[in-house]
Amino acid sequence: MNKLEKPVPAGRVSRLSRLGVMATSVAGGMLAEGARRLAKGNIPSVPEMLLTPANARRITDELSRLRGAAMKVGQLLSMDAGDIIPPALAEILARLRNDAISMPMSQLVAVLEKEWGTDWSKYFSRFTFTPSAAASIGQVHRAVTVDGLSLAIKVQYPGVKESIDSDIDNVAALLRVSGLLPASIDIKSILNEAKQQLHAEADYKKEQDWLACYAGNLGTDTNFLMPRPYTQLTTQNVLAMTWVEGDPVESLVNEPASLRNRVAKELFELALKEIFEFGALQTDPNFANYRFNREAQKIVLLDFGATRNFPKHIAAGYRNLMRAALARDRKKMHDAATEIGYFTVEMSQQQVDVVMDLFEMACEPLCHVGPYDFGASTLPKRMHDAGMALAMDRDFWHTPPIDALFLHRKLAGIYLLAARLKASLDVGSLDSIQALIKTIGSK
Repeated sequence: MNKLEKPVPAGRVSRLSRLGVMATSVAGGMLAEGARRLAKGNIPSVPEMLLTPANARRITDELSRLRGAAMKVGQLLSMDAGDIIPPALAEILARLRNDAISMPMSQLVAVLEKEWGTDWSKYFSRFTFTPSAAASIGQVHRAVTVDGLSLAIKVQYPGVKESIDSDIDNVAALLRVSGLLPASIDIKSILNEAKQQLHAEADYKKEQDWLACYAGNLGTDTNFLMPRPYTQLTTQNVLAMTWVEGDPVESLVNEPASLRNRVAKELFELALKEIFEFGALQTDPNFANYRFNREAQKIVLLDFGATRNFPKHIAAGYRNLMRAALARDRKKMHDAATEIGYFTVEMSQQQVDVVMDLFEMACEPLCHVGPYDFGASTLPKRMHDAGMALAMDRDFWHTPPIDALFLHRKLAGIYLLAARLKASLDVGSLDSIQALIKTIGSK
């Protein structure tokens, strides 16, 4: 078996046993590290024994083997709670965003036979068994139908859907018991939302509907390409759609600045349209979900399983927040943040002021006069440092509305992609921002 192929544990008992193996292995690694440090005359702390490179590999390898919710909860925590968990743990969990271990062909064929019947090959003139992509919920294969249509076939890992709730609870318990997550941090709302989101992502019929909905929202926008659903072969566990060619968007890093800047501009514009016009947000900003078709010179949009309706009242709050930031009106920014749900009556004025400082910092590209150099900016580090300082105040912890967290995740992902492309962009000149500017003073 290829080292990048491992069977996906399908039953709840087998999945729980894999977590037990991980816990035992990590505990053994801790004892070995502790003995090593004691032999050198050092008294090791629990984090020092736990967060070793070897244990990092054990944790990520096992969560990657489980895939599904076990892998996804690590991804969510690494992105959504990155400022409140220990940096070493954040580094461990961040590896999960890039791990790609596929299931072996025997398991893949079993899934296809269950979904399409034992004679499923009759639909295709060619089916590539080596996946073109593997992620937390499923893997993608390229196929050509008997009438010559090139398709992308996304196949869900067996047992993933049924294990979502138990996987998330088990992994969260392991992280808590390990001491890696401080007891004062309440991640219950994030985990509950993760369960709901993953149940939605595991319904490929629903993702098919989102594909059609999003294409309708784009309408005649000629800047983007995206797959079309192929309903004849789509089931709850297999999603069939047209294949769209594209190179990794990061491959544009050596292209002329004009192209890199255009791609960043179009992605920022699209995100703003999702929030303020579409009312539907694709919440997974993984770089792999954006590709570039060089022939058409267009951005390819992929993976709509994590799309969610974006509430109008939250969008209105962010509209007011951005208006106030553009007007340099801190009082109205505070009012908008309160409207969104960032502040509680229990928070001290000092805590409120720190959060407001973070908002002003986050709006730096928006308020910058002229092109903002994302590649040279130190904003991510400054935001991280400020967030960590705030997180040290354990009386502060307050989870904003989950829709706000997903929005932050989306915008942060686009920002990081612009930084990876070394793009320079006059954010204030974007059409969506200009529309906001025209409304300043009207409300």
